[in-house]
Amino acid sequence: MAFMCATGKHRKPGRVKRTTAQAAGIAALTTTGVIGTLAASPALAAENTAEQTGLTPVVSVGDDIAEQIDAQAAAQKQVAEQKAAEEAAAKRAQEIREARARAAREAERRRLNAFVAPIADSYVSTGYKASSSLWSSGSHTGIDFHAASGTPVHAVGSGTVVSTGWGGAYGNQIVIRMADGMYTQYGHLSSIGVTAGQHVTPGQQIGLSGSTGNTTGPHLHFEARTTPDYGSDVDPVAYLRKHGVNV
Repeated sequence: MAFMCATGKHRKPGRVKRTTAQAAGIAALTTTGVIGTLAASPALAAENTAEQTGLTPVVSVGDDIAEQIDAQAAAQKQVAEQKAAEEAAAKRAQEIREARARAAREAERRRLNAFVAPIADSYVSTGYKASSSLWSSGSHTGIDFHAASGTPVHAVGSGTVVSTGWGGAYGNQIVIRMADGMYTQYGHLSSIGVTAGQHVTPGQQIGLSGSTGNTTGPHLHFEARTTPDYGSDVDPVAYLRKHGVNV
């Protein structure tokens, strides 16, 4: 019994018919030379491969794109390394500046805490508590440094000038309150170079030696005191040596 397809009805060709039609089409395209052009098309080749295998084609990255990605990554790494190096250099520079600042402060602290002799390259010509009728107390209340008139006189340490001017038997004098709370006195000056209330530093010139007041010749009379007044004197040699000055 024969079966006929209903008029107006269209069915999808069977597998055998599709294969036969494809073979016929390929044969025709080969004859016309079109098959070579189609075979060269990657899209068609991929589509054909997908049709045959049933797998979705994967697009691979070209070598030039991969090289661009590698180059970009290398550039980013270089920028990061350069930034890290710059930050390290800046940190090191800051550390150096801070270390130098600390060293400068420490040097200034040592300088301000240092003591010097009131007359450079001199010696004690008359000692402390020496006896003589030249002094009203009967003994020497300080020490005398050998010095020609006009020799620079220096503050022995940091302090503030308490008083300046005429001091009777001491002639022109300067009294300084030291940073440690003691007082120093400089007598028989020919010239005074500081004023009351002025801050002085170790080794700063404060006047010139002379022979004003009760003297037998030019020299510097130097005293160390517990107060700014006469009669509170202590051994000036011991005081200077306590602060590192050998006289």
